[in-house]
Amino acid sequence: MSISKENQIIRFGNRGFAGSIEHNGIFGISGEGVPCWKMPKTLDKETRAEIDRSLNDSYPPIEDYGIIGDLRTTALVGRNGSIDFMCFPEFDSPSIFCANTDRVKGGRFQIRPLLEEMNEKQLYLPDTNVLITRFLSTEGVGEISNYMVLSADEGPCEQALVRRAKCVIGEVSFRLLFAPRFDYARARHKVTAECENCLLFESEGSDGLKLRLHSSVPLEILENDGYAEFTLKAGEHATFTMEEAGAERDSRCGNEEYSSDSFKKTCDYWRAWIARCTYDGRWREAVHRSALALKLLTSKKHGSVIAAPCFGFPNEVGGVRNWDYRYTWLRDASFSTYALMRIGYTEEAQAFTNWLENRIKELGDDEVLQIMYRIDGTKLDGEFHLDQLEGYMHSKPIRIGSTNHDQIQLDIFGEVMDSVYLCDKYGSPISRDLWMNLQRLIAYVCDHWRDKDAGIWEIRGGHREFLYSRVMCWVALDRAIRLASKRGLPAPTALWQENRNAIYHAVFENFWDEEQGAFVQSKGSTALDASALIMPLVRFISPTDPRWLSCLKAIENDLVEDSLVHRYHVGEAFSDELEGKEGSFSICSFWYIECISRSGDVQKARLMFEKMLGYSNHLGLFSEQLGKKGEFLGNIPQAFTHLAMISAAFDLDRRLSMHPSRRVRGGLG
Repeated sequence: MSISKENQIIRFGNRGFAGSIEHNGIFGISGEGVPCWKMPKTLDKETRAEIDRSLNDSYPPIEDYGIIGDLRTTALVGRNGSIDFMCFPEFDSPSIFCANTDRVKGGRFQIRPLLEEMNEKQLYLPDTNVLITRFLSTEGVGEISNYMVLSADEGPCEQALVRRAKCVIGEVSFRLLFAPRFDYARARHKVTAECENCLLFESEGSDGLKLRLHSSVPLEILENDGYAEFTLKAGEHATFTMEEAGAERDSRCGNEEYSSDSFKKTCDYWRAWIARCTYDGRWREAVHRSALALKLLTSKKHGSVIAAPCFGFPNEVGGVRNWDYRYTWLRDASFSTYALMRIGYTEEAQAFTNWLENRIKELGDDEVLQIMYRIDGTKLDGEFHLDQLEGYMHSKPIRIGSTNHDQIQLDIFGEVMDSVYLCDKYGSPISRDLWMNLQRLIAYVCDHWRDKDAGIWEIRGGHREFLYSRVMCWVALDRAIRLASKRGLPAPTALWQENRNAIYHAVFENFWDEEQGAFVQSKGSTALDASALIMPLVRFISPTDPRWLSCLKAIENDLVEDSLVHRYHVGEAFSDELEGKEGSFSICSFWYIECISRSGDVQKARLMFEKMLGYSNHLGLFSEQLGKKGEFLGNIPQAFTHLAMISAAFDLDRRLSMHPSRRVRGGLG
């Protein structure tokens, strides 16, 4: 063995040695073609500071992110070429990148051109979830293709994140930084060079996760991260693939042809999936993008649907209102499957119904459904905070999990039963065992619909009798009665009808405020709540009923600003035990639009709908809320918003296509 200090190379003779030096070595090839070790790249503080500045270390606006995924997990990709958020290998696994919560400590996967005064753009390849990040400058044009591998073929598909940098015009130099931070940036890791183009990263935390980064250009180890600088001429490209190390079968991710093969099969998968969409009306491209976003939030393995793919993005910048939405809320998932069914995706609805059936089967004699679960159906065990991270623009705490997992929210029975009813109607008829178990849920509704609960907004300041919960209990009973009648299934329908009718009368007796001419948020309150907009959408009340039109007008006057709808006035009717305020709630905006459409004023509904489309980001994605300047607030993309957008588009397009005489006055309900 010989050592050359001048070149910092340790030679191992002519053996094909593929050893490992923890933290401080990279295997390479000398100019003589002899395997060798190059010492890790070390930079002085000034140079490293320059690299950090070039990597754009300010927090990007939430709306600057796009999403890619493989139906197991997702990644958020910024306009600046950085993957700032990713959990691996599942949606609800600990994060490996979370620079959205701390630019220094969170970790990221950055590929950025070294161009002056460049413009940054993003687009999806049409009808896919393959995301292109493009950089344009007078010096040259570069772009990065970002995707997670999927295949329409039967059998397992490798789990891999692929990024392909390309020079389109001129000559472009790129800088790569692969900086994983395992277990929510709580665990240290070691890095090993397996060869010149492959690094192995191993968590030293309890997760025990191992990641392998393959590259078509030489990689170096920089302060325990993967690093590369490379230059491409027009037409040239470089590929980087991340996979989980330690898989039993041989990995193909490092093969020369892998990027082109995986790119083609991933595009084919998404194009085949969107081709199944039956929606062919107005705003087709926007509806397709919402459908593709919802699909990314579904678990292929389990059939569950998550509310959003991330945590840490606040409802108020600098405030405490930020949540972890990487779980399956029965409410959100049920609405999501309803939206997908409306446009032809019955397989996804059936998969969720199967997942739901397993949750019901697991219930003990004295147990009731929880409001939320992990994607595999296991229960959450509370909430903890990532205090070591600073939070998005200093928005703390950064919450993982939820303290609301065991809340009583009676509305979930309505959403669940509505989803099951529609799945039975448009998909496969439900099984006898599921029907018998559903009767247990309906019996619970009959016994408890009068109870106080935390409501749809999951309040933390004490339970109340909420309008929304009452209405959705009515939906649970109504859909159970319809299902029993349609299928001729055995059921105590007389008891169910008695309770359904009692709820109906109770809503008008206890929640109608004659002075305001509106339904109020909770019994004994005078506050209005945009969740009342659900009433005509679930057919509790006619959309042209005088009382409803009066209520809609009251909501417009109190909670609506043009097309933007606030869910309620924070702190008015109850304390949610949280400081700060929030933005307008985008799902409520689309509910409002659909209510206007169903009332018969389709031209106003169309105007409001198209204004709301203008609040999506450059990729057609929506977050949970919008701020005063139209900025995104909360997690992105939000299933609630996209499903409501699909529903509103579906209804409005149908009514606009009807004969004019059918839409001059009133509506069809």
